[in-house]
Amino acid sequence: MAEWRDPEVAALREAFVSLQPPEGAPQPTWPERRAMIDGLGAIAPPPENCHIEPLKLGGVAAEKITPKGADASRTIFYLHGGGYCIGGCVSHRTMVAKMAEAAGATAYTIDYRLAPEHRFPAAVDDALAAWRAFISAGGNAARTVIAGDSAGGGLTVALAVAARDAGLPAAAGLHCISPWANLTNTGPAYQAKAETDFIITQAGIDDFKVNYLAPGQDPKAPLASPVFANLAGLPPMLIQVGSEEVLMSDATLLAERAGIARVDVTLRIWPDMIHIWPFFPQLSAGARAMAESTAWIKTRVP
Repeated sequence: MAEWRDPEVAALREAFVSLQPPEGAPQPTWPERRAMIDGLGAIAPPPENCHIEPLKLGGVAAEKITPKGADASRTIFYLHGGGYCIGGCVSHRTMVAKMAEAAGATAYTIDYRLAPEHRFPAAVDDALAAWRAFISAGGNAARTVIAGDSAGGGLTVALAVAARDAGLPAAAGLHCISPWANLTNTGPAYQAKAETDFIITQAGIDDFKVNYLAPGQDPKAPLASPVFANLAGLPPMLIQVGSEEVLMSDATLLAERAGIARVDVTLRIWPDMIHIWPFFPQLSAGARAMAESTAWIKTRVP
C-alpha cells in the first residue's frame, strides 16, 4: 500500500476509493462516466468575475472565458483531458477559468468530438479546425499559448505538429499537464507507480486507447502519440507532471524527444503529486502548480 506524504492527496485517494463500483459490478457506461467527470469539475464554481460564452470555432463547440480586467490580447487555447472519451467544457470550466484569471488572459476551451463515437483522428481534426478558425477570426497565435491536460496535453502537441504541417501560425508556447502522449502505454513509470496512481491504471488507460483508436490503427501514429512525431520547430514547452503517476513516463519521453528536436523545454516533476493534480481544488499544490504555469504563460506572452 502506498504511503502519502501529502495529507490532501491521501484524503483525495480515500474519496476516489469510495467512489469505485463494487467488485463484479458492471462498468459505468460512457454517458455515466462523462457525467461523473462533469460532476468532479463542478465541485468548485468558476471565479465570479469570469464571463463565460458558448460559441463555435470552425464548427467545433467551444467556450470563451473572459476574466474581468484580462489582457484581451493574451490568450489560452485549451484542450481538455479525459482519455479522448470523456470530459469537455463543463468538466474543465472551473480549472480553465482559474488559469485564465491567474494569467490575465482570455481562454477558449475546445469541446472536440469524443470517442468511441468519434475515433482518431476526430479530436485532432477538431482541434485543428478550431485553431484555423481562431486565426481566421483575428486571433493572434504569437500571443496565444496552447494548453491541455492528460489526453489534452498530448493533443496540445499533436495540434502544434498539425498546424505546423498545415502552414498555420505557431503558438507562443505549449503547456502540457500530465500529458498522455504515448498511446503504446508503456514506460518505466507504468510499473514503478502502479500502486500510487489511483487515477490511471494500466487497464483503464488501455481501455481509453482501444476506444480512441479504430481497430488496426497504429498507436505510434504521430498525431495520436506525438512522442513519435517530428517535433522540430515547435514552440517552447512547459511540461508539468506528478511524481506519483504512470504518465510520468510520457512526460519525460516527450521532453526528451522535444529536446532532441531542439525545442525549448521546461520539465517540472512535482514530488508527491498525482495525475492532473491542478484539476482538483482540494489540493493546494494544484494552485501552486497553476501559479507556476501562469507565470510561464506570462513570460511567453508578456
